[in-house]
Amino acid sequence: MVEHDPLYSDRLEKLLRWREKGIDPFAITKFERSHLAAEIVSGYETLKGQTVRVAGRLTAFREHGKLTFADLVDSSGRIQLLVRLNNVGEDAYRQFGELDTGDIIGAEGTVTKTRTGEVSVEVFKFWILAKALRPIPEKWHGLRDVEVRYRQRYLDLIANPEVRKIFVKRSQIIQAIRRFLDERGFIEVETPILQPVYGGALARPFITHHNALDMDLYLRIAPELYLKRLIVGGFDKVYEIGRNFRNEGVDARHNPEFTMLEAYQAYADYNDIMRLTEELVAYVAQSVLGTTTIVYQGHTIDLTPPWRRVSLMEALKEATGVDFREFRGDDEKARQIGRELGLSVEPTDHWGRVLDEALKKKVVPTLIQPTFLVDYPVEISPLAKRKPDDPTMTERFQGFIGGLEVANAFSELNDPLDQRERFEMQQRLRERGDMEAHPLDWDFVSALEYGMPPTGGLGIGIDRLTMLLTNSPSIREVILFPLLRPEE
Repeated sequence: MVEHDPLYSDRLEKLLRWREKGIDPFAITKFERSHLAAEIVSGYETLKGQTVRVAGRLTAFREHGKLTFADLVDSSGRIQLLVRLNNVGEDAYRQFGELDTGDIIGAEGTVTKTRTGEVSVEVFKFWILAKALRPIPEKWHGLRDVEVRYRQRYLDLIANPEVRKIFVKRSQIIQAIRRFLDERGFIEVETPILQPVYGGALARPFITHHNALDMDLYLRIAPELYLKRLIVGGFDKVYEIGRNFRNEGVDARHNPEFTMLEAYQAYADYNDIMRLTEELVAYVAQSVLGTTTIVYQGHTIDLTPPWRRVSLMEALKEATGVDFREFRGDDEKARQIGRELGLSVEPTDHWGRVLDEALKKKVVPTLIQPTFLVDYPVEISPLAKRKPDDPTMTERFQGFIGGLEVANAFSELNDPLDQRERFEMQQRLRERGDMEAHPLDWDFVSALEYGMPPTGGLGIGIDRLTMLLTNSPSIREVILFPLLRPEE
């Protein structure tokens, strides 16, 4: 409780004393800055001797008699303040001495350099803009407790400037994706998050209830089926960047809410989308990092197109020594093989689910350099178009970098009769206990019955792409507020 925290109590008492003297540190509603800290440091030769106005959080003090040095940090970085008794007067100098680390102030002064050559602002006037009642994390050790960092991200951003840089890069990554797609004729759209029938992926949904209509709704697991309705409606190239919600576990690569890019291009197939994917990722890396060569968790990775293309079934056989085609349709045999491979196998798992588990555990961790696994069985690809030369397989690929899945894409299924059969097959899997099987969506089938042109579709996980381009080991490092259990 805060009342038992002596530092909190001391700061609160200071606030109350100030208010008794008529000083309210929260009274000012606006402060106009002339420059950010980094602009003053980088532009010293132009700004020296000029009057500037800065604002930010105080992070350190160093007193030397009638001179106080203080570090002020804003969103751009740090600038040193020089506060002299002779410049501000006795009362103001005493008040400045009562400030604490974490307090937010505005200051006006001239740009100068100290004897040691540090660019500084010599202050003639300052304003208290907000009093910090709680101390910020200790400067030299920062904030290292992972649980506290994620739960109190605001402290993480104050204490660890490198964390702020990750989220600046995340913003730049999204900007670059939009720029890449916009320049190629795609238009950005928005589709429903609340859906009467969820779909577009194999996952469990979150359920909510709409009171006025007295109906259950689902938070979307993917925008796919609505975006393809837009292709039916006559848009040729569409994309959406938005949140998806999947009722699944939390680990280093999964958070129940996450950000996805989905893009659809009419009159294209999965080969076109493969080229689009590798070009997009390379473009984003070049735009944000200035290079297409990255380092991720000790691996040097070259994102330059073209990427390697490998058959999924051959990759599985090479990694496990098992040819899954030999016992296709034999679910009991598949579960037996899965257990022999050390996979987590449930009694209700079918051949396709065991294959997918083998892919995740045995193949994906080995895919460090950019790789497309291509041609997936229809059993785990309910929305992908069949291969003309092998109708048991689909024109689907997934893209992997650094042992992470970053892209999933198909030649989209546009045959309404085949789509109806796939949904019915998925429904049978649901009846056998697979709660991640795709639900029936007759309205989507109806949309296909009006005719959808051949279409290529793509999904890219923004969080995982950000992990790669910022060398972050966990998805929680790139989501500002990841899901955590509430504190007791």
